Amino acid sequence: MQKLQDQTILKEVDHNQLKQSFVKAMADPLFRQFVESLGIKEELLEKYTSRLLDAYQEAQHCKNCPGLGMCQNEVVGFVMTPEQEENVIHFSYRMCPFQKKLEEEHAYQKNIYQFDIPKKVRDASLKEVYVTDKNRTAVIRYFKDFIKHYKDIEKPKGLYLYGSFGTGKSYLLAALFNELAKKKVRSAMIYYPEFLRSLKESFGTDYKEKFETIKKAPLLLLDDIGAENMTAWSRDEVLGPLLQYRMDEGLPTFFTSNFNYQELEEHFASGSSMTEKVKARRILERMKQLTIEMTLIGDNYRK
Repeated sequence: MQKLQDQTILKEVDHNQLKQSFVKAMADPLFRQFVESLGIKEELLEKYTSRLLDAYQEAQHCKNCPGLGMCQNEVVGFVMTPEQEENVIHFSYRMCPFQKKLEEEHAYQKNIYQFDIPKKVRDASLKEVYVTDKNRTAVIRYFKDFIKHYKDIEKPKGLYLYGSFGTGKSYLLAALFNELAKKKVRSAMIYYPEFLRSLKESFGTDYKEKFETIKKAPLLLLDDIGAENMTAWSRDEVLGPLLQYRMDEGLPTFFTSNFNYQELEEHFASGSSMTEKVKARRILERMKQLTIEMTLIGDNYRK
């Protein structure tokens, strides 16, 4: 009996402490206004004073927030929101207008399968491409023609874009893919060296799924080809069948590289034997069937 009495006393103490905390918080007129706007009875609210104060603080942050870059909330782009469900208050996270706008603007990216592509490249936009750079004139002209005629040509050719480090090759092609994604064209952008490493590690698990995803993508970008650790396996078991399938099916394929065609062929000829040279030549012939070669000369934009 004594134990039950002690438990009852403890519950009364806890209840009184919760009520005192709630009353103290309600002394702030702005907090009171926030709480009253919820339309929930005080008997239930006073059990959640601490969480309500957090939600109130986040709501205050949102009032004069200039944008996501200055968001002070625990989860950037979201505000903690109390909601009653029977005799319980749940605290969920509601998307703020800035976050909602951002997600709507980037909804097109659902049409792109991306593997190890940096955020700056993922978000590339043709509107931000330096079109005044004369070194890019031919590439921009190609983009315009490709976007205009992509669906009208039976086997449209992709682009093999090569040049020195940091000239914006990846950004340019990602901008093209993003523009087409807005038109609901599905594609895959792959950082090729890392994809090969991941593919090799996936033997016995999802190897086939990964390979089939890029093999059958309506548009495909293999970024930084030539930077991988070249092996007979990657050349003969991955790249060769991949290119053959896309050539047979007429699927546009794009590449970026620091090598021109000839230099890439030498990269693929891992040895000096005639057999290796023939295998490398076959790879290059498939790539030439799939692409138009262009060079990009310019400043290093990564400095």
